[in-house]
Amino acid sequence: MRDVKEIEFIVRSSARELGETLRLAEETFPALERAVFLFVQCLHQKGTIFTAGNGGSAADALHLAEELLGRYRLPRDPLPAVSLCADPTALTCIANDFGFSEIFSRPLSALARPGDLFLCFSTSGSSANILSALRLARSRSVRSIAFLGKDGGQAAPEADVAWIVPSQSTARIQELHTWGLHVILECVEKALGNREEPRRSEAIPEGREGA
Repeated sequence: MRDVKEIEFIVRSSARELGETLRLAEETFPALERAVFLFVQCLHQKGTIFTAGNGGSAADALHLAEELLGRYRLPRDPLPAVSLCADPTALTCIANDFGFSEIFSRPLSALARPGDLFLCFSTSGSSANILSALRLARSRSVRSIAFLGKDGGQAAPEADVAWIVPSQSTARIQELHTWGLHVILECVEKALGNREEPRRSEAIPEGREGA
């Protein structure tokens, strides 16, 4: 693309559209707040968080899980989280032997227990594998949160809490989903407290580094 004016137009119009989507989403914030409450409650009760999504939404699912296992902003202990998108051998095995619609529900069936929580990301709310996993979660007394877009699709009534970004643009929906997961992480770290990270000399006994 050589036209500087065209680049400028795309940058500015995308930014305006994102700002307008966030403004419209203010009416949905109570649902996001309920999602945060469920999320923090699960971790308080020593439950495990499971995440899933397809394509760009899989990236959000991976992002949320890795931040819980690592950290977002504050030093703290790791928190139990599993992204069902993370293992390509399991995904391709299940897709090949049982069908793509089972790639999330089958591992969720094996790993999740009552008191755990399943959080899925879907811009359309109509992905068969997301719907299957939400239904499996309900049947196993696993609470569920769905980050959705557009009209919420079939997934909205299947989740305990559905946060629906009011946009038809997949890009804007995913951008707000990323913002929403960051909100969750900030609330989790505030609620669960933090501790001082040990100095490196305390964390690794002398003479053991690189062992």
